[in-house]
Amino acid sequence: MLKLRLSMGGTKKRPVYKIVVADSRFARDGRFIEKLGFFNPLLPKEKKERIGLESDRIKYWLEQGAQPTMRVARILGENKLMPMPVNGNNPHKAVPKKDRKKEAPKAEAPKAEAPKAEAPKAEAPKAEDLKAEDLKAEAPKTEAKKEAKKAEAPKKEAKKAETPKKEAKKAETPKKEDK
Repeated sequence: MLKLRLSMGGTKKRPVYKIVVADSRFARDGRFIEKLGFFNPLLPKEKKERIGLESDRIKYWLEQGAQPTMRVARILGENKLMPMPVNGNNPHKAVPKKDRKKEAPKAEAPKAEAPKAEAPKAEAPKAEDLKAEDLKAEAPKTEAKKEAKKAEAPKKEAKKAETPKKEAKKAETPKKEDK
């Protein structure tokens, strides 16, 4: 499959990209079919020298079935060579990876509860009452977590203090000599 993609060049911490047509199996900075332009991300967006494109050749390769990568599609969309790609919806992008794992089981739980939500409910408590109850419920939980952390710290210190004593006892015991 043919791709319109960026090929990296430049020096360390000073990237400059070539916009090229390449087979998708080729290496990113490796062999390519044709160079179609350049992209310098270090220059401000207003500068004309930031992006250089050969629009005739780009249109030709798009007609031949070459697929642009997301970044190249945005560059081409900004220069009116093709329609601007739609931004993807990734609500987890701003969440750190370690927190994503914690939220994943929670995300599945509401899906299972969705049919239950359709069933008629008796009386729903007022929003003000829920907020007050939630705040009261959360306060003991956070205090309990803090106390648990404080309790763990002395245990770790105690273990560290015990290990030299054991080694000292081993050193005091006389060794049997072979006769």
